[in-house]
Amino acid sequence: MTVCITNARHLGAPVDLLVSGTSVATLTPAGLRPVPDGCEAFDARGLVLMPSLIDAHTHLREPGYEYKEDIASGLTAAAHGGFGAVMCMANTHPVNDTAAVTRFMLDRARASHPNGPRLYPIAAATPGLKGEEMSPLAELREAGCVAVSNDGHPVGNTELLRRILEYAADLGLLFIDHCEDTRLGKGWQMNEGVVSGLLGVKGQPTVGEAVQAARDIMLAEYLDVPVHIAHVSAKLTLDVIAWGKARGVKVSAETCPHYLLLDESALDGYNTAAKTSPPLRTVQDRDALREALKSGLIDILTTDHAPHATHEKDTTLDAALCGMTGLDLALALTWGLVHDNVLTEAEMQHLWCARPAELFHLPHNGFAPGDPADFFLMDPDEIWEPCPQTLYSKSCNTPFLGKKLRGRLKHHWIAGVRIV
Repeated sequence: MTVCITNARHLGAPVDLLVSGTSVATLTPAGLRPVPDGCEAFDARGLVLMPSLIDAHTHLREPGYEYKEDIASGLTAAAHGGFGAVMCMANTHPVNDTAAVTRFMLDRARASHPNGPRLYPIAAATPGLKGEEMSPLAELREAGCVAVSNDGHPVGNTELLRRILEYAADLGLLFIDHCEDTRLGKGWQMNEGVVSGLLGVKGQPTVGEAVQAARDIMLAEYLDVPVHIAHVSAKLTLDVIAWGKARGVKVSAETCPHYLLLDESALDGYNTAAKTSPPLRTVQDRDALREALKSGLIDILTTDHAPHATHEKDTTLDAALCGMTGLDLALALTWGLVHDNVLTEAEMQHLWCARPAELFHLPHNGFAPGDPADFFLMDPDEIWEPCPQTLYSKSCNTPFLGKKLRGRLKHHWIAGVRIV
């Protein structure tokens, strides 16, 4: 089938997109060529055209925690959030530490969303995420895993981490590390600082993230292998990453929209919706992360989509689980940063599409002839408020509920098939 999207806005210019089958045929200035005969035409006047986004860090909860989210509901949220590919973490039950679990995830994704979004599992670095021995990484890669991580359970044994980094690199799998010294600030509820002192709760110092990132970077330099630092939240960690990159270390890093938009004051009043891991930091940390996106120090954006049931968040701060949902809202939250001139539209596309595809060796749409026809149309000016009725995830644990957001997906195609 041939599809022609006319009069869309892409990177500030009016364009026409011609799709042939599953691939991009041409992207040309609007009106340059007539719409071909027999083409399914779609007038996108007033809408922004973007390539489908890639989320390299999300939690879909299945198998084991389907009451929070399952693969079908998570991919539905991804589809309506502009994501054409989702990399899911291994903290399921059972953990994704065997080929059988990987294949189960992929089968569930194909059954529920045969046309996408595509699911790419992340292998558990250690069985059960216990940090005691290495998982069968070759088996997991063969089954379909595209990266390795111990998720929210940092590998404390540096000798074991060395072996994981070496084997992962040999298999072409990038190791993603949640950087945290679990003994420093043990039992923390938020960032250690002025707000934690005022609230009278235990905090986690930023050095707990930075010291683990420094270890990873030095080990990666010694072994000459790559390492990826997950959900960076602190300026001190950025300083460590900058030091590593200046030395030529193959280190990459990510952060999430909530670390760019919120700070520790969001937990004022013991607001459990804003409790995340790593925690929201200071305004200075937030501003440093924004600068790191502009400079390229931070390579990609991810959601760290972490759905929880209402009873797991509607409790005391110390009992509430960490995390917030992100697949439904990341597009609008990031577009708000573009609207506020924190990012350009081109930078947004690089952070959410081109660079994650490069890091994890995934297909992506750069709108060149032959690229996969994965793209969406967004109303850049629509103002809307997230609520349980407007979100597609099973869970709605986010501090952005009821907030006015700008920009909303209207239509989404993957491999030339319209899925929204």
